[in-house]
Amino acid sequence: MTVSSVSGSSTSSSSDPTDSASALSGNYDTFLNLLTTQLQNQDPLDPMDTNQFTSQLVQFSSVEQEIQSNSYLQTLVQSSQNSSANAAVSYIGKTVTSSGVNSDLSNGAAVWQFSLPQAANVTVTVKDANGNQVFAESGQLDAGTQQFTWNGQGTDGTQEPDGTYAISISAQTSDGTYVDASTQTTGVVSGVDLSGSQPTLIVGSQTFNLSDITSVTDTASSPTGTGTATGSGSDTGSSTGSSSGSST
Repeated sequence: MTVSSVSGSSTSSSSDPTDSASALSGNYDTFLNLLTTQLQNQDPLDPMDTNQFTSQLVQFSSVEQEIQSNSYLQTLVQSSQNSSANAAVSYIGKTVTSSGVNSDLSNGAAVWQFSLPQAANVTVTVKDANGNQVFAESGQLDAGTQQFTWNGQGTDGTQEPDGTYAISISAQTSDGTYVDASTQTTGVVSGVDLSGSQPTLIVGSQTFNLSDITSVTDTASSPTGTGTATGSGSDTGSSTGSSSGSST
């Protein structure tokens, strides 16, 4: 195993405030016309109760203020969504890293990252979309963030087809203690899905939420460091590699 570290839906419905304001305006005008007509034709000996129509005027004014507030809030929400969409579009063409175990094999490479809290003997296993193991490799790794690049060759040397593959990491220290390895996936953003309430980044056949992205780099200058692992299969079922501990 060749190793080095790496530096560093739900939907809801709501009324349109514009329609509500138009309906309220029409009702308010009608109310005023009726009130004026009633005042003009009231019995002088039994006048209309002023408290009643004053209360109705206050109620209409309160509803109008609420509708205007909803309209302002809708404008703020729309502005926030537009800002998020613009931010998401800026990721296109960039290499992003997100938590997860899946990565797409494309152009002879699938890339993952994982972090080890301490040096350990690590077994990397790659499975296809059906859960079948297609590749496995073991090696001694130092503590830190590691990048594993698989060239798509199975353990038997067969070139696997492009698609989504999952990685699993089993790590043991020299005394046999298992350690947790957090796994991340890396890929180039090819597009943005704006159909949902929040934009999502399209990376191969996967989609990532902006909140799940842990790092962004220029694709032309991929990160380098103390740990790059390369996996390839052979006819004998073994794989070769060497580890380097220097960082750039």
